[in-house]
Amino acid sequence: MSASISILAEIPEELHESLKGYLDTHPNWDQDRVFAAALSLFLLQNGNGKTTEVSQNYRACARVYLETLFQHPA
Repeated sequence: MSASISILAEIPEELHESLKGYLDTHPNWDQDRVFAAALSLFLLQNGNGKTTEVSQNYRACARVYLETLFQHPA
């Protein structure tokens, strides 16, 4: 992934607790990686590639999703 931007999101406390538990047991993951994987998967599942622009966005989301999933620690 090339450039990153910061976002601020409010999530339910229960979801935050679950995320903290996941991150505690998966040290190769961090909050940014989880959010990138979740958001890119959501966009892949809910988008449609009917126009050229949307199709390009779909491919970009797929690339981000796969890079995030298979990212290896340094």
